[in-house]
Amino acid sequence: MDLPVMPPVRPMLAKAVHEVPTADGLLYEPKWDGFRCIVFRDGDEVELGSRNDRPLTRYFPELVDLLLEVLPPRCVVDGEIVVVTGDGLDFDTLQNRLHPAASRVRKLAVETPASFVAFDLLALGDDNLMDEPFTRRRELLESVLGGDLARIHITPLTHDPAVAQDWFTRFEGAGFDGVMAKPGDLPYEQDKRVMWKVKHERTADCVVAGFRWHKDGNGVGSLLLGLYDDEGTLHHVGVASSMTAARRKELVDELAPLRENAVETHPWRDWAVAQSEAGGRMPGGQSRWSAGKDLSWEPLRPELVAEVRYEHVMAGRLRHGGRLVRFRPDRTPESCTYSQLDQVAPAELKALFGT
Repeated sequence: MDLPVMPPVRPMLAKAVHEVPTADGLLYEPKWDGFRCIVFRDGDEVELGSRNDRPLTRYFPELVDLLLEVLPPRCVVDGEIVVVTGDGLDFDTLQNRLHPAASRVRKLAVETPASFVAFDLLALGDDNLMDEPFTRRRELLESVLGGDLARIHITPLTHDPAVAQDWFTRFEGAGFDGVMAKPGDLPYEQDKRVMWKVKHERTADCVVAGFRWHKDGNGVGSLLLGLYDDEGTLHHVGVASSMTAARRKELVDELAPLRENAVETHPWRDWAVAQSEAGGRMPGGQSRWSAGKDLSWEPLRPELVAEVRYEHVMAGRLRHGGRLVRFRPDRTPESCTYSQLDQVAPAELKALFGT
């Protein structure tokens, strides 16, 4: 492979803001919930690179075939790999595509085929476009990927902040993360937060049913969260993390009383026993993106309630995890049910693409 922009490329990043910015010269796109991917094509060679330099090519052979059909012979494209279902984007299904067995990869490529959404063009032919303004790169992207392409799309774009706000509100149920905003004159700046992202944020009161130690061993790394269903079963719904180093250490003492005799009557006792006896990793199995991470956990008596900030819910779990806001001694664990979650009704993806 010999391209004017060679792998690895560190994708351009975004700063989080709380509302859609409205400065002059901004362009807006939906924020996709998938795997960020830089596509490199040189003739018959295609490489799919992830944000963290992990190769994606072997996991999505169906995309390689499609990209060979539609991309120019020599180019580098920034975009997102997604799995689209009747209810919108399905990140859990997308994660399941990262399977070590080649036979399983081939099977999933047929059963749950992925799509690619392009939103930037970094090289074309012999030209490195990274110093060109975004408006020029977008114009060239549309010229080489125009038309109705099966499972290969160009992300929608608007100059109108009112349209961006409508996307932010209306298409959350389809699994979109939010809205991106970027200056039209922006060059492609690798690994720099020079764009803006607006993401959905809500709070929920959850039962604190366990924790994981921080990777440095000095404090609590994350809290394991639960919610009760209508039958009174406590389900693992995700974690809360992003605490300061000082707060992580404080939590060790605060949670210590709840560790006493926690396993004996714990609703997740089977997982805890499996962990201690056979190296089990529940709740929360080993991720193929986090190979080598210690996902073992310490059970707590489910008596503490935490208010947690989250973005949105997918398949009954907090997508992207949550952030601890505060503990709620005024709430009983039994009052922490799924009914409090704001789950937006799915929106059809075709409404966004207009087809």
